[in-house]
Amino acid sequence: MSGNPTIELENIKKIYPMGTSGVTALAGIDLTVETGEMVAIMGSSGSGKSTLLNLLGCLDRPTTGNYRLTGENVSAMTKTQLAAIRNREIGFVFQGFNLLGKMTALHNVELPLIYTGAGKSEMARRAAEALGWVGLTRFSHHLPNQLSGGQQQRVAIARALVNNPTLILADEPTGALDSRTSLEIMAVIQRLHRERGITIVIVTHEPEIAGYCQRLIRLKDGCIISDQPVNRPGDALADLARYPAAGEVNSL
Repeated sequence: MSGNPTIELENIKKIYPMGTSGVTALAGIDLTVETGEMVAIMGSSGSGKSTLLNLLGCLDRPTTGNYRLTGENVSAMTKTQLAAIRNREIGFVFQGFNLLGKMTALHNVELPLIYTGAGKSEMARRAAEALGWVGLTRFSHHLPNQLSGGQQQRVAIARALVNNPTLILADEPTGALDSRTSLEIMAVIQRLHRERGITIVIVTHEPEIAGYCQRLIRLKDGCIISDQPVNRPGDALADLARYPAAGEVNSL
């Protein structure tokens, strides 16, 4: 872990216009995430998790405050500038996978490369490499509806890492999966963190999933109410030993 933060938030507030006073979604967030950290964010519905994730992902801008991503102040960037830094620095993993149904796994993974100027052969090579990293080489020409939920989420992880991002944001990445498949996905994410050193922020409502991270942040009413290290984070791959040997574990 380096001493240069990937994420620095200073007094971040987000107020949505409504009526005469507006609705405060984030009420002054100060947060630093060091490069190489794996952080979980938890909170009940309405706590500000989604708003915070959107801001971290440069999908929205704060009403006030400063957000520096790898040292660059992105708070006041234009939509075009935000789109550029988003494509260059950030990979996204969603609960619903967000794959295009009429495109193969390979072509879904290629999507973030479209705006990089890479040629077709380079795009295909990098996408195939990313799919290989998550253990799906032989499924590269399958459509999403030909894949299991766990395989679809692996495609989504491959898509998130194909641009070699600085930061991966995962929004309930195991929310649509059963217990064993959730462990398989967390094993992939932990391996990604361990071997590539990418900073990872996971929003989850599941304490078990948060327990695989190094640090747990809890939100309530748009404020951070606790920010603590996780005591002895779990090892998802080791925990798979509780389940019958089956499925995709061997490709992790």
